[in-house]
Amino acid sequence: MNKTNTWWKDEIFYQIYPASFKDSNNDGVGDIRGIIEELPKIHALGITTIWISPVYKSPMVDNGYDISDYQAINPQFGTMEDLDELIEKAKQLNIKIIMDLVINHTSNLHPWFQSAIKDPNSPYRDFYIFKDGKDGLPPNNWRSNFGDGSSWSLVPGEKNLYYHHVFSPQQPDLNWENKNMRFTIYKMINWWLKKGIAGFRIDAITFIKKDQDFASITPDGSDGLGKVKRKSENIPGIEKFLTELNENTFKPANAVTVGEASGVDYSQLDDFIGNDGYFSMIFDFHYADIDVKSGSEWYRQTDWTVKELQDGINLSQLSIQKYGWGANFLENHDQPRSINKFIKDPNYRNNIGAKALATLFFFLRGCPFIFQGQELGVQNIERNSIEEFNDISSKQNYHRALGEGFSPKQALKYVNDRSRDNARIPYPWNNQVNDGFNQGHQTWLALGKHAKEINWENENSDEDSILNFYRKMIKIRQLPQLRNELINGDFSTISTDSSNIVSYQRGKNIQVYVNLSSEVVDVNLPQHKILLNNYSTNESHKLQPYQAILIEVKNNG
Repeated sequence: MNKTNTWWKDEIFYQIYPASFKDSNNDGVGDIRGIIEELPKIHALGITTIWISPVYKSPMVDNGYDISDYQAINPQFGTMEDLDELIEKAKQLNIKIIMDLVINHTSNLHPWFQSAIKDPNSPYRDFYIFKDGKDGLPPNNWRSNFGDGSSWSLVPGEKNLYYHHVFSPQQPDLNWENKNMRFTIYKMINWWLKKGIAGFRIDAITFIKKDQDFASITPDGSDGLGKVKRKSENIPGIEKFLTELNENTFKPANAVTVGEASGVDYSQLDDFIGNDGYFSMIFDFHYADIDVKSGSEWYRQTDWTVKELQDGINLSQLSIQKYGWGANFLENHDQPRSINKFIKDPNYRNNIGAKALATLFFFLRGCPFIFQGQELGVQNIERNSIEEFNDISSKQNYHRALGEGFSPKQALKYVNDRSRDNARIPYPWNNQVNDGFNQGHQTWLALGKHAKEINWENENSDEDSILNFYRKMIKIRQLPQLRNELINGDFSTISTDSSNIVSYQRGKNIQVYVNLSSEVVDVNLPQHKILLNNYSTNESHKLQPYQAILIEVKNNG
């Protein structure tokens, strides 16, 4: 798209995971009416765009990312009329809605796939990827991206015919080589845009192109398999599909698009987010996954340093700035809670640590994305057995770790640290029954074990809460005298003498300093005015443990 109308640069995004946000009818699962009920609170936070994780019809094997009907609503979330009402009521509050778009795969219960496996002559047979096996084994040795087992499954009732799935067997991949399939998808996308949504977050979009040789690869695990992403993530030729997708859907509607674009090298950013790029912005996972060597192999943990995080942020910001716009995040539905991941000292996994991380990420160049509960300081929950997990990738990562020789105790720790269930626990609204998520029905996923002050009701009335800190940050970003610097100002690096400080500059006069350690550190600051501080006091030229400050530099050039 020729990005002359970049309205989305001003937006502050809030991601809602509907099953865990608010259960309005007390059936244990959050729903669309629950979102409608809480719109005023989202508005009061200062949010301008809500990203809703999938609410389409789905058997929920992967919590809605396995879609069985793109143009119907899962009854557990409500009705299409509910969604229309949400779009309209959000609009009245000047809040836009973007949907999650899952077009790498469907559910295995989608009528297209059911037709494809039942009838070799079905027009939908070529909507998916089918291959014959070899010597009684799958067509090649590609491993599922969820970490355990082949990315091929035998077609029910067949002896040697397999279908491909980057993710779970219940998520068969669409065949993007088929033009008819592609334009059927485009028609569906345009149907949604005409409903009045502002755009999409596009799921797993860099997986849509597979290497057409479908050759086996050198194994990278004891199971004799190799990561499927080596043959299906950001493969040459994907540019044809992404250009065509944009030209036929997003561009004519001036829609905002946020790509989940793993595997994209910084040298390719112009293609993805440049003036004629495929998307408005993309999520960069390079430093988001600093705690593991591979986002699909949680047992490969790292002992990362603050300097490595600073270097990762600098490289990401400067690379994106060169070509386009960024989508900055600490958390989402696929990540553990940031306070557990980035705050190494458990003593600061509290109000101070949460505000330090908030300051660090919120003022980076690009749109801030806040995941539900992040604004409260919600933390991971420790589970005692693999049976307590709902997330399909958690279960697969656990068994993969066992297969790689780790003990059950070690494997469980890795999954507890990284499980997507950490993000998906029901939202704590108050200290009443079921944290105010509903009126007492057993919740679809176990509640978190929050400190009693970690809930919306308590934090709303506490001036010093994490929630009110987020409100302050959002207001600061919109101040007329700071808005241009904080939204449009260039990102530039700042060097300090401490390896425990993350720091950067926005525009000419705004600087951020965050001490990510439990030690007091010396820092040489220019003459300044403090705009935001997660401590009630400030000692000149020193930062307290996990102290974060936003300053306006005086007479800086």
